[in-house]
Amino acid sequence: MFEDEKTQELLEFFKALSDANRLKIVGLLAQKPCSVETTARALGISVSTTSHHLSCLARAGLVSARVDGHYYIYSLETETLDAMAHRILDKESLPHPIQAPGPANFERKVLAAFLDRDGHIKSFPAQEKKFLVLLKHVLNGFELGRHYTEKEVNHILLQYHEDVASLRRGMIEFKLMSRLGGGTEYWVN
Repeated sequence: MFEDEKTQELLEFFKALSDANRLKIVGLLAQKPCSVETTARALGISVSTTSHHLSCLARAGLVSARVDGHYYIYSLETETLDAMAHRILDKESLPHPIQAPGPANFERKVLAAFLDRDGHIKSFPAQEKKFLVLLKHVLNGFELGRHYTEKEVNHILLQYHEDVASLRRGMIEFKLMSRLGGGTEYWVN
């Protein structure tokens, strides 16, 4: 099934169930098949309104009708509901949303722009929030709970960029790392 057809099918299904009276009709028919008149009395609405709602549900394949004398008896199509539930829960059949530029996309774009393919920083961005993305990337080189000497910190930072002083200062300023006194000991926050 093509993407547009899947989307249209889902829209029809949810439109059919987007009315309180139609949901009540589905609930009623789930208990037993009913005529239009019986359904209208049970819901306290007119026969013509009930007929309209049943038509909407029938177009979506949720109910079917059979003739019994002078009356149409409507039944809930549970197979349709089961099939639609499986399709709704199947991630592959849902329409794929257009990705909004959220934090993950922003971070990916920043990293793509400022890192070479080996993960080294090509240059520092002017914007603080982009610099923070790079610092968080660099933070992956450190172990949580471990304490480092300044020499060890510089050695790790050098793997990302030669300006270790700017990186180290950024890690402290953005509170990604803490240090003791004159920089004798560093650790990840």
